[in-house]
Amino acid sequence: MKKTLLTLLATATMSAGALAADIKPAIIYDLGGKFDKSFNEAAYNGAEKFKAETGIDYRDFEIANDAQREQALRRFAGDGNNPIVMAGFSWAAQLEKVAAEYPDTQFAIIDMVVDKPNVRSVVFKEEEGSWLAGIMAATASKTKTVSFVGGMDIPLIHKFACGYIGGAKSTGPDVKVLEAYTGTTPDAWNDPVKGGEIAKSQFDQGSDVVYHAAGGTGVGVLQAAADAGKLGIGVDSNQNGLHPGKVLTSMLKRVDVAVYDAFITAKDGTFKPGINVLGLKEDGVGVAMDEHNAPLVTDEMKAAVEKAKADIIAGTVTVHDYMSDETCPY
Repeated sequence: MKKTLLTLLATATMSAGALAADIKPAIIYDLGGKFDKSFNEAAYNGAEKFKAETGIDYRDFEIANDAQREQALRRFAGDGNNPIVMAGFSWAAQLEKVAAEYPDTQFAIIDMVVDKPNVRSVVFKEEEGSWLAGIMAATASKTKTVSFVGGMDIPLIHKFACGYIGGAKSTGPDVKVLEAYTGTTPDAWNDPVKGGEIAKSQFDQGSDVVYHAAGGTGVGVLQAAADAGKLGIGVDSNQNGLHPGKVLTSMLKRVDVAVYDAFITAKDGTFKPGINVLGLKEDGVGVAMDEHNAPLVTDEMKAAVEKAKADIIAGTVTVHDYMSDETCPY
């Protein structure tokens, strides 16, 4: 009996070890690099959290151009990496092909829906978090003119802008919102000089708070705001600490949670394909409050944010999704 029990325990231990060994997670970042202080870095942080908790390492890759997408994805799948997470909507076309060729590999894509039986698509209600950022911007503004700098001029980034505009204007009809984009190619995500120039132009037009959704380009936007004595608003990752006392808040988009969850559920055998939608209710988006922006956030601002958050979750306030019809009603 004792021998049988020992044998069972040994078998169970070997099985658990084999399961862990079978997990070969990988993540491929979008243009701008994993240390962009924003979207890609949030994805990296999620992978790092998984590694720290489980002791299981992961493989990653930073593409330098669009031509590398399919090659990188195919190489990881061919090498047996599983699951494979892609950070960014631009991976969709390549994933459509490769997921069909590797039906036993689990894939996750962030910011796009790919309808395949082995793909998890994670999308966010960026408009909800941006609405809160807009409320904070308009409340903090002394000129009642605030602004937005987007990266690539695409519907997804207009989704951030529209929510921000709606939130800002919900505080009063006299609020003005300026809006501009860095470019129409993927280079728009990694041009901090141009981002700073756009922000300065907006300051010249009266803006005293600027929100960016521009990846690495946004580093230039926040720097320009700090240099000009204006307030910046970060995005995706918590960027409050980049310029303490000069960043009003950051609209958090929990890309880190999406990556971590894809890795951990694959490890546990509970990975589910399909569409995951993360908004305020799911704690998928929000605004960052910490020691770096505490002196800037008034009680009035906190109360307005909490009320708007509760109303959005309850459904008494509906934030328009730009991508539903590519219009912004605010």
